[in-house]
Amino acid sequence: MKRRIIPIFVPHRGCPHDCIFCNQKKITGVSTDVTAQNVRNIINEYLTTIDENAHIEVGFFGGSFTAIDINVQKELLSVAKEYVDKGIVKDIRLSTRPDCIDDDILKILKENKVTIIELGVQSLDIDVLNQSIRGHSDIDVISSSKLIKKWGFKLGLQMMAGLPGDTEEKCIYTAKEFVKLNPEFVRIYPTLVVRDTGLEKLYNENKYNPFDIEKTIEIVKKLLVLFYINNINVIRVGLQPTEDISLGKEIVSGPYHPALREIVESRIYRDYIEWTINQNNIKEEMIICTNRKNISTIVGNKKANSKYIYEKYKVKIKVEDTDMSKDEIKVVYNNTSQNISLKNIYKNLYYMYNLN
Repeated sequence: MKRRIIPIFVPHRGCPHDCIFCNQKKITGVSTDVTAQNVRNIINEYLTTIDENAHIEVGFFGGSFTAIDINVQKELLSVAKEYVDKGIVKDIRLSTRPDCIDDDILKILKENKVTIIELGVQSLDIDVLNQSIRGHSDIDVISSSKLIKKWGFKLGLQMMAGLPGDTEEKCIYTAKEFVKLNPEFVRIYPTLVVRDTGLEKLYNENKYNPFDIEKTIEIVKKLLVLFYINNINVIRVGLQPTEDISLGKEIVSGPYHPALREIVESRIYRDYIEWTINQNNIKEEMIICTNRKNISTIVGNKKANSKYIYEKYKVKIKVEDTDMSKDEIKVVYNNTSQNISLKNIYKNLYYMYNLN
């Protein structure tokens, strides 16, 4: 069953902090307040374009939903709840801050049929949180996550790589702490310098340097492997492209790429191919049989992986289309062949990246 989310943006409304990286108007493209009628109109409009047998969710994004006046929360949620009660919508999800969760709020969310809560955590390193003016602590994240799961909601956690004071080690630390909290899913965002933010001011004063794209790839690939090994679904890597979200428009600097996840996953395959070559002393050719959906990821954009391997090892990589599962490949080299599951690929890289 296809999953479809009806997004309703509640930009910045109720948010008690202006984080150093944030300009919600730029990120969402919306600056007006949302009313119950807006919610109804948006849902009805989306429903005309969604197949009847789809799994439909209504998502309240873009701000700190549970920091809004409680009566406004109830008003907006009650509209979405009507569609749940009619059996049209299956889930209601929202995003909020870790310090805007308590038993009273969760009781109201439960009564209004909310099922999924995402926390904008960004980091669990206290120095990074302070430099980013997040206004919450790592303890807030831990306590609110546990409370959300205690009430029976599905938990989602969002993290950012490259905030002020951040390092690869701190990113990995945050991911490992996420694993302990056992969320149903995670989102990973690279830190971008957006116009009209405190981060842009620091950047212009040469007090902040964003991660470049190569460093971001090297970090995010390890985060993906870490979450995969621990059975945590990463539902997004990078901001979704919009008319405004691109370098030179509202993004001043930073590791933006519209296909960041594909690049990272391609790098993971390249690392595995390189590891296999070194482990098995492959000299001339390596054949990879795979589902056609994997081919572009394995060979890389404009055959970047194949070119990299040949230039470094003089080994030719041939990728062949087969009817294999997308979660498995077959490698052929030195007159031997073996089938490797995606799980084993990630397991090998987990130890190679020293994530244990």
